[in-house]
Amino acid sequence: MAETLMNIAIEVVRKYNSLKDKVQILKRKIERLSSQAADVTIMLREAEIHSSKKRKREVEDWLAIVGKRKKEFESLEKSVNESGFYSRIQLAKLVDKMIEEVAELVEQGTFSEGLVLDVCESKGEPLVTTGWKGQTFEVNLQKVWLSLRDAKVSGIGIYGMAGVGKTTMAMHVHNDLLTESLFLGNVYWITVSQEFSIHKLQNDIAKTLDLDISNEDDEKKRAAKLSLAFRRKKKFVLILDNLWNGIAVEKIGISPEMDGLKLIITSRSLEVCRSMKCQDNIKIEPLPEEDAWKLFIEKLGYGIKLPSETEKIAKKVAKRCSGLPLGIITMAGSMSGVTDVHEWRDAMEELKESSMGRDNMENEVLPILQYSFNRLRDPKLQRCFLYCSLYPEGKKIPRYRLIAKFISEELMDKRKSRQAEFDQGHAMLNKLENVCLLEGAENYQKEKYVSMHDLMRDMAITITKDSHKYMVKAGLQLKGMPEEQDWKVGLDKVSLMRNEISEISPGMSPNCPNISTLILRENPLRLIPDSFFAHMHGLHNLDLSYIKIEKLPSSISDLENLCSLLLRGCAKLKFVPPLGKLKTLKELDLTETRIKEIPQGMENLGNLKRLDLLAVRLRTIPTGILPRLSNLQRLMLPYRMEVPVEELEGLKKLEEFQGALHDVCEFNQFIKSQQSHGQLGFYNIRIGKAESHEDFCEDLEKLRDKRVILRGCTLNEVGKRGKAILFARDIQHLEIDKCNNLSSCFLNDFPWFKNPRNLRSCEIFRCKEIECFLTLSYHKELIAGGTQGSHRVPLQNLEYLHLSDLPNFIGMIKWEPRMVAYPPREMFSCLKKLDIKYCDRIEKLLPRCLLQNLCNLEFLYLFSCNNMEEIVADEEEGMDVTNSITLPRLRHLSLNCLPELKLICKTTMTCNSIESIDLWGCKKLKKLPFFQSTTDGQPHSPTALKVIEICKEDKEWWESLEWEQPDSRNIIQSFVKFY
Repeated sequence: MAETLMNIAIEVVRKYNSLKDKVQILKRKIERLSSQAADVTIMLREAEIHSSKKRKREVEDWLAIVGKRKKEFESLEKSVNESGFYSRIQLAKLVDKMIEEVAELVEQGTFSEGLVLDVCESKGEPLVTTGWKGQTFEVNLQKVWLSLRDAKVSGIGIYGMAGVGKTTMAMHVHNDLLTESLFLGNVYWITVSQEFSIHKLQNDIAKTLDLDISNEDDEKKRAAKLSLAFRRKKKFVLILDNLWNGIAVEKIGISPEMDGLKLIITSRSLEVCRSMKCQDNIKIEPLPEEDAWKLFIEKLGYGIKLPSETEKIAKKVAKRCSGLPLGIITMAGSMSGVTDVHEWRDAMEELKESSMGRDNMENEVLPILQYSFNRLRDPKLQRCFLYCSLYPEGKKIPRYRLIAKFISEELMDKRKSRQAEFDQGHAMLNKLENVCLLEGAENYQKEKYVSMHDLMRDMAITITKDSHKYMVKAGLQLKGMPEEQDWKVGLDKVSLMRNEISEISPGMSPNCPNISTLILRENPLRLIPDSFFAHMHGLHNLDLSYIKIEKLPSSISDLENLCSLLLRGCAKLKFVPPLGKLKTLKELDLTETRIKEIPQGMENLGNLKRLDLLAVRLRTIPTGILPRLSNLQRLMLPYRMEVPVEELEGLKKLEEFQGALHDVCEFNQFIKSQQSHGQLGFYNIRIGKAESHEDFCEDLEKLRDKRVILRGCTLNEVGKRGKAILFARDIQHLEIDKCNNLSSCFLNDFPWFKNPRNLRSCEIFRCKEIECFLTLSYHKELIAGGTQGSHRVPLQNLEYLHLSDLPNFIGMIKWEPRMVAYPPREMFSCLKKLDIKYCDRIEKLLPRCLLQNLCNLEFLYLFSCNNMEEIVADEEEGMDVTNSITLPRLRHLSLNCLPELKLICKTTMTCNSIESIDLWGCKKLKKLPFFQSTTDGQPHSPTALKVIEICKEDKEWWESLEWEQPDSRNIIQSFVKFY
């Protein structure tokens, strides 16, 4: 027993003496465990931020135990340092136990099966929306989905006018996303209030994320918390509906570079979408007529076919909403349950009589549309928008004409030049288009127009009617003038354009002392009584264009505040009363009238800025009048009226000019004087003799380039004013007709072509001397002068070239055998259209080396060149012709009446862009070079080809053509159309 007690005592002493070492061992293990826990915490944070994952419960428990053990160790270590003999023995046992527990925790902390679980957050609730979509809706929906799937697109803008269906589109996208795995159900919808704040928007977003940021007031810290919450999503979509102003997206916790982000914006403004960095912006347009009718019927709710008579009226009612879903739904709802045809007729009459129609249209639709108007803030924009309502419903208004009205009406800020005013006008219209108050369009000639949606126009008319400032009865087919009681004293603008008003009652005299604008244009109006203007002394703008009046009333002479008098297109007008008292007049347009002399008193109109005198019978303008009109910015004279150049030299503010000058020297003198003033931006000048068909020149209301017509001139002739050489370097369009004393090489007569900057089109007719555009000897001079390859290459910006009746023209380049030089690479490099007619000396049109320059040629028209044998010819005999020729942009080829044509080219020609080929009178042509063999040896036609037109009388010739491949004829026969 003594031995046993001795062993126990020895063990106790051993434990007492080794406690300090064991505490150090435990401390090292605790430190290792702490490092392991820190690593696990970092990995968890990364996984949760950058993916949709959640930490496992066992990991959470482990971290909690580790934290607990660390605290226990700190307490134990303190106890060991303060303990006595007997307590140290007990503490040694606790240290041994803790060492075992810590070792076990270290082993558990490896988490071989991972730290986190994949999760999909609970999906939001689908939004209640219409089940009807329609074809147009589906097309736009697909555009949104293409953007959602495009990894390069983080922002998508959906914009359009009020009530067009932007929110409906976004709601469908939201609901579809909830059923897709693409964004793991992380789809968040925020409706932005019209007067939102960043603080409120942050709260709304946090609420959808189940995030509490209410205890944080600092905007940047709130954004940081939102950002952290978003980063925990692997992918997500944030939809901000009805955004009125752009915001810095960083303020709501996101950035365009954030992985997995898709931001969808709906707004009435394209500018807002752009400011939110949306890469794809999708405009929602009003519904086409068919879709609009389907929506109307659905919302009408009958479920049965309407009676035929009722349906006809219902379609007119639906059409009155002009495809705007909000209007369609509101109107259909107001007619739901109505079956009586009389009530439908009454509704249609209400729509005709009232700007908005039925009460619920005015109460529900008008405020939504008008809010866009109120948000403009800028009174100038509001005035310009309201002015557009003076035009008839559905009218497409040319931009240049509308801006001219803005200038006349002084709706914009004043600028120093007319061009600056037009620039301002375009900027204003762009803003109105971008907020979808106006709709933009362009025609096939790329001329830009704007128009007002019918309900937008109704809204504008309602605004002006409430203030009794406007009376708009345009395009209503009125037979007579409104009654005198309709002409309110406070009226500011009246538009009666495009009606059927043929007369104004004798003695009619509306009491409208404040009226500033009266538009009577496009009426068959034959007589205006003197009394009509008696109480309109405040009138500023009077538009009588395109009426049938023969004589203006003398009372116009007393409208001393008149600034604009427009008589364009009054084809019967022979008399205009004296205008000498109209000293504030700034704009006078007498185009297409039949006056024989200018109105009396013109010399007193020193404030005149725009004068259009393209009158059919006007021959002269008295000497001394034009110099007194020193403020003129635009002057339009008929070609038959030659004005001495000295009369024009003093017009220092001239920006637009059309007229005729006697010879080239006068032209040079005029251009030199205008260059010293630095204002002339656009001109259309005929130099030389007028021809009979120019008795009345074209109506150039939209003069927008620099054009010169040389007709019947003798060039290079030395006279009193010097040598007759055209010096202007900024000409954009040049026409040369029946001119004499020209060189055989066209470029020799126009030295300024050596440094061309602006020439875009050139037309040459009936000039005997011209043989070519370029000779190789001339090209040698270019090379010697360092021109080759530089910006000085001639005709490098030319886009259109038309040659006709040139009896000695032999080809584009006068080719000399065994010459090494080639034409400059940039020459003709911008040429899009080449049109050559009646040039009988051409045998070979284009040397093969020139084709490399014609990389932009789209149209090639050749007609009645009786000796043309080849279109593309080799420069030398024996040249390698195995390589295919390429015209990559050629779209239309027309070869007509070329009786000697044998070859288009000797090899194949690659023209995959060609759409149409027109062949007539080319009976010696044996092959077409456009049809090649593919790699498998099968023939194929150009990919863009639509039609080959052949004259019926050439059908036999067509069938005799030779083909490289037997199947070629069968392949292209489906494109052939005989006419």
